[in-house]
Amino acid sequence: MKNRGKKYIEAAKKIEKSKTYTKEEAAKLVKETSVSKFVSTVEIAMNLNLDTKKADQQLRGAIVLPHGTGKNKKVLVLAKGTKATEAQNAGADFVGEQDMIDKIEKENWFGFDVIIATPDMMPALGKIGKVLGPRGLMPNPKTGTVTMEVEKAVNEVKAGRVEYRTDSFGNVHGIIGNTNFTEEQLVENMDAFVGNILRLKPQAVKGEYVKNISVSTTMGPGIKVSANSFDK
Repeated sequence: MKNRGKKYIEAAKKIEKSKTYTKEEAAKLVKETSVSKFVSTVEIAMNLNLDTKKADQQLRGAIVLPHGTGKNKKVLVLAKGTKATEAQNAGADFVGEQDMIDKIEKENWFGFDVIIATPDMMPALGKIGKVLGPRGLMPNPKTGTVTMEVEKAVNEVKAGRVEYRTDSFGNVHGIIGNTNFTEEQLVENMDAFVGNILRLKPQAVKGEYVKNISVSTTMGPGIKVSANSFDK
């Protein structure tokens, strides 16, 4: 059992363990139970009734939240010619091709949060997949990071796009803002994230799809949220 600090223990007292809260109550509580001295990230976690051994029940994708995530992500675009120019005009932080791939490989450089690549760059990028994969940085068509629509992809990341992926236990996690957000902003981001996952329910899933939902700050206690709070 983890040793919790005094702030965590005091914050946890505000939450009834046996209670599931409405999304509005959860948004209020998650701000009140932040235990860090800095602006803390607010995260959502959903446990889904999925058999992730089956390909059609593995959820992976991305969603642009109405109010973003509160994080300014640095974007590296790997593209050539007019697509490289498009990336620069869209406000990408770094743009290049083989030179940037070499920089990652030889200098162990990771001064970015997201890589967007055009399809023609993937064979070269695949050679350092073992470096990028464990860090969750490998571009993927399912998340919109392997694309010819470079401008759109850069704009979405800058606007607050959140990538999600189910783990082997059927859990999916995402950032929905920070403790500087208003309760209304957190609720609207929650709505967008949960609504997206609900729409992706695989046809093969029988019975209850969402087992539980919770929100928390990075270092704070979890707050159970009623699935009935959200439009089905």
